[in-house]
Amino acid sequence: PYNVLERPNKRSSMLGFVRRCLSTHFGRPLGSAASASASNVFTTPPSPFHSAQSPKAGQLSQSQLKEFFENGFVVTPTYFDPKELQPVMNAIEECVDALAEKLYQANKISDRCKGAGLYERLTLIDKQFPGGAVLLHKMGQLPEAFRRLWADHRLLNVAQQIVGPNVAGHPVWNLRSKIPHSEQATVPWHQDTAYLHKSSWNTMQLTAWIPLLDANRQNGCMQVVRGGHRSGKTATHTCCAGGTWYVDLDVKEMEESLGVNCETDVVTCEVPLGGILWLNNVTPHRSLENYSNQIRWSLDLRWQNPDEPNGFWDLKDAILMRKASDPNYEIDWSKFADEDRTRLQHDRMVELGTMKAEARDDPFDSTIAGPWMNAWELTHHNRHTHAFLSQGNKNEVSGWHKA
Repeated sequence: PYNVLERPNKRSSMLGFVRRCLSTHFGRPLGSAASASASNVFTTPPSPFHSAQSPKAGQLSQSQLKEFFENGFVVTPTYFDPKELQPVMNAIEECVDALAEKLYQANKISDRCKGAGLYERLTLIDKQFPGGAVLLHKMGQLPEAFRRLWADHRLLNVAQQIVGPNVAGHPVWNLRSKIPHSEQATVPWHQDTAYLHKSSWNTMQLTAWIPLLDANRQNGCMQVVRGGHRSGKTATHTCCAGGTWYVDLDVKEMEESLGVNCETDVVTCEVPLGGILWLNNVTPHRSLENYSNQIRWSLDLRWQNPDEPNGFWDLKDAILMRKASDPNYEIDWSKFADEDRTRLQHDRMVELGTMKAEARDDPFDSTIAGPWMNAWELTHHNRHTHAFLSQGNKNEVSGWHKA
């Protein structure tokens, strides 16, 4: 599956105000974002798993584990029986149906496109209401089928191999609706740490990127940079790419800061349905554009040591999923699953004065903004950055949304 292969405007006074507010209200001081100190947490398995042991269901083999820590990623192409992912697909169809109904009832669309399937319907809705796919991306509550997948015992067994015997789910999970030919769904080079507070930059956060169809070059699979994690550094990003809310990692900066060669180290990861791309939070990656006529659906789920900072701006705690001292531990989803992270972000922005309460409650605003925009130099402005910088407008400021 591997194939190698405008300056800021004059909003300085508002930007300074936002920086001061975020330093106070998001819990820790923010500085200019350079690099975290190097750490072997990204290149060395946790000590309980150094020696060979009886493998548990779903765990990576010793060679796969070695590949993960040496390269910063590994693909397991046949991890699930594709039928096991059907409940997740069904849940997505329910979410799309709910979105279509909400837009229809508000006279935002004239056709709910009920006859279209999972891989076409959202595209047709988005054509009627540009930004419809973004609204789904901002969904903050966790469907039951997603919970079951995230807590699958096989996935947690892998998480223990990589983050240690105690495992928590990170506050950020994402459903990716990569509709064809969409700038909003084509994500530039970045490290996941670039969206989080620097207190978490030395925390190992494991991501399982799970496509819900065969992901390939044509429909926008992922590319990663082999070895980009080895220094343990977070390189300097800029914000925001094109007309999006995404941070961007320049290739020259990546090569100089992380010691990689993008001519030889870029790997295209084509992952079939049922497979998983595993990567850590400092491995540079991007998604390619979707040139097909189908939506490239994917889900990404994250885990870390519950005792380490999660970096999510003090907005939401991680959820404990496995305790080494209690093999019968049961996850308590009661608060986490129903706690809408987007709403939490909006509430905080209302506190800071960067959003009016009535704008927070607008269910059809498709801008995305958040505190990562404060951490990096704003080299390009668009409606998403304006949502962050403009006090009292009708744009939302939402949680951590990236690809």
